Amino acid sequence: MKAIICKNPSEVASLKVGELPQPTPLQDEVMIEVCYAGVNYPDVLIAEGRYQFKPDLPFSPGGEVSGFVVAVGENVTQFSIGDKVCAAMSWGGFAEFVVSKASNTYLLTKNAPLDKSAILLETYATAFHALKDRGTLRSNETIAVLGAAGGTGVACIQLARLIGAKVIAICSTAEKCQFALDQGAHHALNSQTSNIKSELKALGGVDVVFDPVGGELSEACFRSLRPDGRHLVVGFASGKIPNMPWNLTLLKSASIVGVFWGNFWRNNAKQNNANVQQLLAWLDQSKITPAINKIFTLDKTVEAMMELKDRKVIGKNVIQIKNAD
Repeated sequence: MKAIICKNPSEVASLKVGELPQPTPLQDEVMIEVCYAGVNYPDVLIAEGRYQFKPDLPFSPGGEVSGFVVAVGENVTQFSIGDKVCAAMSWGGFAEFVVSKASNTYLLTKNAPLDKSAILLETYATAFHALKDRGTLRSNETIAVLGAAGGTGVACIQLARLIGAKVIAICSTAEKCQFALDQGAHHALNSQTSNIKSELKALGGVDVVFDPVGGELSEACFRSLRPDGRHLVVGFASGKIPNMPWNLTLLKSASIVGVFWGNFWRNNAKQNNANVQQLLAWLDQSKITPAINKIFTLDKTVEAMMELKDRKVIGKNVIQIKNAD
């Protein structure tokens, strides 16, 4: 099968289009003919050998897809050949076929858009797990969203608005700030031109910080938390893990809370399934709208990943592998 191949994890630019053996679904797995695949920051990390998982070589990156079931493994009864689905996996999605756990594969309705469905899980499921299960965001609270113009940031803005919270977006350019406002943020702060700690405190402080970025902004946001606030650690897109002064957690009576959706769906499949079913219902009702930046062909995957690495993406890049029309 045609796939993006990583033979020696080092640089994204070293990835090549080539042929890999078509996978076979094992017990509790399904095989999907991929139509679209979302591009996420972990794809960059795994291609560079900097992710917590180290696949056997060679492999194809890609952690979320949409498409159609073409085979099912032993014990799989909830899916049939021809089912329209979206799914998430640790890697393998930038290819014509991929296998996924049945427990992290989801039926799509007839009218569900395949392109937007392909970018629902890694971002919206992560954000929903963060807000609902880890941060317990409430309707009378205020949340600061770092990286608010990125995939998880957009998801967080839309979901926090559905919960009824006040949303303060933090972005790195004026264009991204305006985009975040268009997605529903009540306020947008430019991290390159504003003192984020001062600006957040001027707005009354925040109850929750959604942080997929890390770096220096993490401490500035943590210092803006109100008593009993929660700082949700989602990732480190800046490439820098902050050195947070632990005394701040005591002085502010605040919590630093880890959010790892990968562990959640593996260890709490039933609860995760309920979350995703809610997201799919909201997608069908147009209450959430995944924002696509650009759609690339498979042979342009490196370009799509480099745009993400270089922080040029507003929303999410998508790889189209098969014409589903």
